[in-house]
Formats: sequence, C-alpha cells, structure tokens
Amino acid sequence: MQLERIALISDVHGNLTALEAVLADIEARGITRIFNLGDYVGKGPRGQAVVDRCREVCEVNILGNWDDFLPDPDRDYPAGGSMLWWRQELRDDQHAWLRNLPFCHDFQLSGQQIRLFHASATTVHHRVYFDHDEAAYRSMFENTPATGNGPLPTVVAYGDTHDAYYECDLGRTLINVGSVGNSLHDPTPVYTILEGVENSTAPAPFSIQFVRVPYDAHAELAIAHELGAPELDGYESEIIHGIYRGTFYAGESPTYHRD
Repeated sequence: MQLERIALISDVHGNLTALEAVLADIEARGITRIFNLGDYVGKGPRGQAVVDRCREVCEVNILGNWDDFLPDPDRDYPAGGSMLWWRQELRDDQHAWLRNLPFCHDFQLSGQQIRLFHASATTVHHRVYFDHDEAAYRSMFENTPATGNGPLPTVVAYGDTHDAYYECDLGRTLINVGSVGNSLHDPTPVYTILEGVENSTAPAPFSIQFVRVPYDAHAELAIAHELGAPELDGYESEIIHGIYRGTFYAGESPTYHRD
C-alpha cells in the first residue's frame, strides 16, 4: 500500500521569506505535492514574487479573499494608500490569474472525501473562526453554489483565520491549515501534511500533521522597510509578535479565543 503525502499551505500574504522556509522544509521531507488554499498577496511586501513562486511549485492553487478583492478592477483605492501599494506591486497578468482561481478543490484520500477552500463553503469573504457553533461547523461540509454538487466532504481543510486547529465531530473532520506568511498567536509559519492512499474509496491509514517552520522574520521585516511597504508597524505586530494588526492599531491587548 503506497501512502501519498500532500502539503497544504495557505495565507502566504506576500511573505516570501516565510514561504521559502516552508518550501525548503517540504522538500526536505521528500514531499512533492503542494496544494495552496489562497491569499497569496497583501500585508507583506512581495506578493508578485509569491504568486510566481506558487505558480511554479503548487499543483493546486485556489482563491482567497485578498486574491479576489485586491485586484478587483471595479474597486477604487485611494492614492498613496496601502491597498493601492499592494495592488500596484503585482503585475497585470497576476491580477487576472488571481481572480480566476478556482473556489475549491475536491479529492479522495484513504476513503475520505476531502474538500479544500479558503474560508467557507459559501464565499471567500465569510470567516469561520476557531470559536464557532455547531451550525457554523455543519455549514463547512455542505454543498453550495460556490462548491458545486459533488460528493459531500468528510474532511474539510481551510485557511483564512491564520490560526491552525483540528476538530473532529459528527463523523467529520475540520482542519484549519494555518498561515505560512502571517501566522497569528504563534507567529511561526505553519502548514499541514495529509497522508493517505490517493483516490481510494476504501478506508485506509490516514493522517494529519501540523508543521511549524522557524524563519528569519526580522530579515523579512527589513526587506519590507527597504521596499517602502505600507503599514510596517502592523506588519511587525503580526510577523514578529503574532498580534493581528487590527488589534494592534486599536490599541487593544490580545485576548483568549473564547473570551
């Protein structure tokens, strides 16, 4: 029985330093298949390079919320603002590539029907946090106009919240794969490895592993300074201290998830 390993990454957010550290770890483990759950751009200074790198190495790339709204030609961003800087840092061909990414990706592994998407089963702009109720949990396994009417998943993996976790209930498994470039609470990049028998409808060994990969976050911050990236204090708050920039800018202290 041959077991396949697939690395799931998400939310690189223009942090090329973190991405290269994670890719090096994936390669060192002999994993050749990488599926990306979206949010390549924004926040960090090198969205263009991240997009090019992910197009090169990722077998599957799906749409994130930043990938949808940042290059949206119908949005007007103020001159000199952060959003305009991040958008103009990308090439025009990358705008089109990002917005045309698929919403989800379905496959089978060890008898598990697996579905990957960025944020929720309905839209990349609806967020499901770690601290959710049963209705939100159930909704992640439903078919919607966005997912299509394929087989209902028994395992769902998503990103968006930058907060890795694993939950198994009601005969189903929900995984947040975490964030490579903008991990919160613990700012160390994190990704997920799935292992099992590919395209198998029969039950077989199946595993889920979270991996944290230390990297030089201060070097990444220095590059952001050199490139004149916006919101540098917020970026430092996130990649050095793991504190969401919204919390930082509001002058609030981070709280426990369930408060």
